[in-house]
Amino acid sequence: MANTGRTFQDPRSKSSPNLRITGESMGEFLPGETQALQSRLEIQEVMIQLFIHRSVIEPILVPAVVEPLLVLVLAGAARVEERALGGEWEAVEVNAGDFFFTSSDEPYEMRWQTHGGDTFEVMHLYLGLPLIEHASRELSGHHAGPVRLRDVSGARDGRIAFFMEQLRTELVLERSPSALFARSLAQALAVHLVRSYLAESQLGRRVNALQVYKLRKVTDAMSAHLSAEFSLATLASLAELSEYHFSRLFKRATGLSPSQYFIRLRMVRARHLLLETRLSVIDVGLAVGYSSPSHFSQIFRREVGVTPSEFRGS
Repeated sequence: MANTGRTFQDPRSKSSPNLRITGESMGEFLPGETQALQSRLEIQEVMIQLFIHRSVIEPILVPAVVEPLLVLVLAGAARVEERALGGEWEAVEVNAGDFFFTSSDEPYEMRWQTHGGDTFEVMHLYLGLPLIEHASRELSGHHAGPVRLRDVSGARDGRIAFFMEQLRTELVLERSPSALFARSLAQALAVHLVRSYLAESQLGRRVNALQVYKLRKVTDAMSAHLSAEFSLATLASLAELSEYHFSRLFKRATGLSPSQYFIRLRMVRARHLLLETRLSVIDVGLAVGYSSPSHFSQIFRREVGVTPSEFRGS
């Protein structure tokens, strides 16, 4: 374990309160030491970070993350306080084995006081949105779009602790880590989260929403033509509905308008191409339908929180 020597950045000095970042960037915004990871295995849609934290008296602004974030307390104990911007502080006492979960798209403030020692250790786990959506489709069928999970602070869940410890063992301690095994653990964890932590607004079947087979037909068509221009008329025709009724029922089924969902699919594909290929940023933009590099960068930054070049790490 080693201190990276970095200094954390206050998000308030970089952006508006609407800042959203990728998991890779979180270490820049949290005080404390980052533990060195021995494994160099990179797995799409799964990323972990290990931190050693000391007490933080002054509140820090934690950016919203693009990916769902799980935090497991590995060692130590602390009193952790959180609040929405402008809200009241809520406190929870945590010990090893407790976890936090957030998929909020709003930043929030935190501070903490350690107990019985100077530090406590935590593990951050970021699950790619496709893992969550795959779990939702497999479990529910009727909801093929983005999933809203409820935030959890300082709770205890044996399955979550087990899966996260197994992922840490595989990705950090195992001499010959397996991407297949790690991805399987992450997918099993995503299934458990969808089963147990679905937001109340999504419990139960959505009524008056687009039928499952029509939704799948439309989303498959979107995925197959990400480089093409978005056409509401074409999608409505596939669903055999007027544009107005199609848009209304699609949003009830997924929580997003057809155009917003299409952009989400484009950004998922763009992130994959940026990480897994050597295509230039311009070619990645073209592959997902943006002939203007500046427009692609603008949309990517709005949806992901950083520019394509920053996301790739160049």
